[in-house]
Amino acid sequence: MAKAAILEQVGGLTIGEVELADPAPHEVLIDTKACGLCHSDLHFIDGAYPHPLPAIPGHEAAGVVRAVGSEVKTVKPGDHVVSCLSAFCGHCEFCVTGRMALCLGGDTRRAQTAAPRITRNGGEPVAQMLNLSAFAEQMLIHEHACVAIDKDMPLDRAAIIGCAVTTGAGAIFNACSVVPGETVAVIGCGGVGLATINAAKIAGAGKVIAIDPLAEKRQLAEVLGATHTVDAMADDAVEQVMKITGGGVHHAIEAVGRQPSADLAVKVLRRGGTATILGMMPLDCKVGLSAMDLLSGKKLQGAIMGMNHFPVDLPRLVDFYMRGLLDLDTIIAERIPLEKINEGFEKMKQGTSARSVVVFD
Repeated sequence: MAKAAILEQVGGLTIGEVELADPAPHEVLIDTKACGLCHSDLHFIDGAYPHPLPAIPGHEAAGVVRAVGSEVKTVKPGDHVVSCLSAFCGHCEFCVTGRMALCLGGDTRRAQTAAPRITRNGGEPVAQMLNLSAFAEQMLIHEHACVAIDKDMPLDRAAIIGCAVTTGAGAIFNACSVVPGETVAVIGCGGVGLATINAAKIAGAGKVIAIDPLAEKRQLAEVLGATHTVDAMADDAVEQVMKITGGGVHHAIEAVGRQPSADLAVKVLRRGGTATILGMMPLDCKVGLSAMDLLSGKKLQGAIMGMNHFPVDLPRLVDFYMRGLLDLDTIIAERIPLEKINEGFEKMKQGTSARSVVVFD
């Protein structure tokens, strides 16, 4: 039996016990050690994105492998691993053309006719969310949903690499291929935005502009590498960016998931610039380019999970941390037990702090 935070109905999580099946041939059983609270989880908890219930959210995790299935080749018991929600099959069109983050991952889930991975109360199925369900003492996942990392890496910091840092850094290194000297604006300075700013610094961006309505978040952004900050609610926010950059940014990255933020990303572009939307926007939102934007060669793209190649990217990000390049300590605002998870999400709604991380004993 494993303790878990279960989404029974929209609005909040309840602590209960679940049972995980034995690993199938390509599955890995992991003792979860830490899991970050991500805004994407909140979208499901609040009902903005539908999901079968009961379910266990949580997808930004690290842990230690307890057992593996008979065909698992990539990890072994005792390995320290980071999980990633963009599980990949390895043989579809997206995987074989190097766009693993777009894989729909059908083969990484159990068939509907098979026994469920997670049950409770003697057999009642519990839905697995985003291939992981990491708000639990254990995870049972496909081997292509985790990667082994250096055992010297602290697992509470490793956990946030699994989503926030992979998404933010992936946007810089993969989706945008930022060239040293280019200017970058990041709209929204939560966990993903702060990781984006830190990665832009690592990539050698010339100017990194953090745009957020909260002064506390803008201060954190400066610690992580922002060269300039702008209040997102200022009437002249666009004009400020234009003045700082002499005509707009090469890359504007939206890391909130709000319509005004996405629209702002387009507005602060220079000619030929690219706006990249990372946030999970409400399902009825649309972002667009005007006729003049198109005539100016501007581009707009989505970048799910930063268009990562996580078996390669995650160990590199761990190495960046170990070498002092990647600042994960500043991104983590607090460490909490599983029992305080609802309080953690309430704090997230206030928007004043960075990442909360659930730490398991």
